[in-house]
Amino acid sequence: MRRPETALRRPETALRRPETHMSLARRAVVAAGAIVVAVAVAIAVIRWMPAARGGDGAASNDERNDAVARAQVWRAPSVPIGRASLGPDPSAHRSLECRFKLTDLGGTTPKFHCLLDRGTEIRAKYGRGEEIPAEAAATRLLKALGFGADTVALVERLRCYGCPRAPFTTLKIVEATKARHVYERVIDHDKYQEFEWTAVEEKFDAPAIETPDQEGWAFWELDMIDPSKGGAPRAHIDALRLMALFLAHWDNKAANQRLVCLSRAWRAGMRCREPFLLLHDVGSTFGPTRVDLDGWAQAPLWQDRATCTVSMRSLPYGGGTFGMARVSEAGRQFLTTRLNQLSDAQIADLFSGARFDKQEGLLTTARPVSEWVGVFKARVKALTDGPPCPAV
Repeated sequence: MRRPETALRRPETALRRPETHMSLARRAVVAAGAIVVAVAVAIAVIRWMPAARGGDGAASNDERNDAVARAQVWRAPSVPIGRASLGPDPSAHRSLECRFKLTDLGGTTPKFHCLLDRGTEIRAKYGRGEEIPAEAAATRLLKALGFGADTVALVERLRCYGCPRAPFTTLKIVEATKARHVYERVIDHDKYQEFEWTAVEEKFDAPAIETPDQEGWAFWELDMIDPSKGGAPRAHIDALRLMALFLAHWDNKAANQRLVCLSRAWRAGMRCREPFLLLHDVGSTFGPTRVDLDGWAQAPLWQDRATCTVSMRSLPYGGGTFGMARVSEAGRQFLTTRLNQLSDAQIADLFSGARFDKQEGLLTTARPVSEWVGVFKARVKALTDGPPCPAV
């Protein structure tokens, strides 16, 4: 079996070797898949299948609630904000190889998991769609400012050994038909499929704190954080709320945020010493329909500026778990001080690096980087300008 390399040679137009005679098991899986696709059952499965569980359910409800109460939401970034690189990582590969991993998947965006040569597991989102560039930009901005997020990079070409032609649909069919034990035996890691402009995601390096019934966290749970118990100060909590509004992170169901433990020694049954809340899936950002310049420009940051009341009622799903809250002046200052450290060049790199101005490969509509920079700065100004927020 050939191990995947970390960089690609010149791409070939065909698979590594011709198709071989399929086993009866593989024929059965393929035939079942064809029937399901033909009658659109796969679409229904994708739409209604519950999201895959991301953690191991190691915590009790009381342990999880205690972790939320003591959680932090911000850490000082390792690189000063004014020197952070918001464009593509110059050391990153324009092309990668990986080895397909059979997993259960939630959501509706085409994706799959695979392993890099060094053993790191990545999640790859593929196909045309605004979610891919949106997530690449949003995660880079969040990390630069000190908020928690996964590492997402755009790769021009990803070669996946063992991948079926339609990984997401195939995985949903395998999951729905409970054919995992069959399909595992017929995966051929000597052959590959290639995907262009893929979002390659490496998870934030910390284990998730979850219960058997609760994955992630909802925005209303930010009210549970208690500074007297060691939790984040109100300024950091309000800054996170405003940051979510700034991005228009409207798909904020609990599964799209994650509660993790930063303590390396943490194990199941132990009390986490350093709980941390981060934004996990931020592909539904930069406008109500994702990477929607006009919609992003019009998405309100304040419901009532005089009282510094915020909500996401005007966004899809009525704001999801965000609810309504009043933001403190300390929180407003905390975020705007950091956003104002970004230069025009950094902001331009953010959007050009995520290909907001490139229609080829991902977007159906592209707008010039200068227009994105203009809206970004206007939204910062809307947060910065005005009288102090009243006491809360």
